Amino acid sequence: MATVDTAAVAEPHVVAEPHSPPTRMRPTAPPLQRPAGRGVPEQPQSAATLIGSVQRAMRLLESVARHDGGAPAKQLARETGLALPTAYHLLRTLVHEGYLRRDKGMFHLGEAAERLGSSGAAQKRRSTVVATLAHWRDSIGVPVYYARYRDGEIEVMCVSDTPGNPAVEEWADFRETAHAHAIGQCLLSQLDDKARRDHLDRYPVQSITPYTVRDDHTLLRRLARVRRMETVVERQEYALGTVCAAVPITVGTTAATMAISLPAHQADRLPAAVQQLQSEIGRMLGSLAVSISI
Repeated sequence: MATVDTAAVAEPHVVAEPHSPPTRMRPTAPPLQRPAGRGVPEQPQSAATLIGSVQRAMRLLESVARHDGGAPAKQLARETGLALPTAYHLLRTLVHEGYLRRDKGMFHLGEAAERLGSSGAAQKRRSTVVATLAHWRDSIGVPVYYARYRDGEIEVMCVSDTPGNPAVEEWADFRETAHAHAIGQCLLSQLDDKARRDHLDRYPVQSITPYTVRDDHTLLRRLARVRRMETVVERQEYALGTVCAAVPITVGTTAATMAISLPAHQADRLPAAVQQLQSEIGRMLGSLAVSISI
């Protein structure tokens, strides 16, 4: 499982960086306040400190965004309340910087503006997944993991845990040990035989604990027995003292999984926790579908 180093604080934390050991989450320190010099009053945040040209450029971008087919400069100037020469000057600047493009006298959003929009949408999808995992973590009382298989690699996209219920430490490279952990086995079970063999050609089976599967043939037979959408459970195959379960999620062509882990001495909790996770996934999958498929 992905490494999560827990901080010595009471608040839960969420780690959302794939493939790398998470670091401690520390509260952000308040910004340092520079003492005001004697006889020099502090500068308040007011309209006088804002840059008018930036504000006007933003209004033009917003106006262009409202017109799917583009709009001419005169219309944009009228909608934003700008003088036409000022609007022309700002529009030319925005075109030069790639935020707008001009085609037959009509202004459209450019590639730079579209990149900003797609980045914001991606962040929103990411936030949806993070918030959902945090909710499941708290309601079930276990660490929750989200991973997917993309371009031939295991990607752990998000891990949500608490100091009281820490995630499994990534002591062996997670991408290279898919055969040993529940997440990897669950994702491989969703692939066709050719894709599985390709993965194992690049990352051969190796025993990393006394409980790890011993060879490719044994692993492939095990994966072939996994029924479609069946939960995969592993006990101490990746990390001694840990049991894990991974629930498969297939959205379109995306092979993904939500997983949980528990200390081995709490293994009796695993069936009920898995059942609760499956119920939560079934209830939320519609709203998560777009977020996990991109």
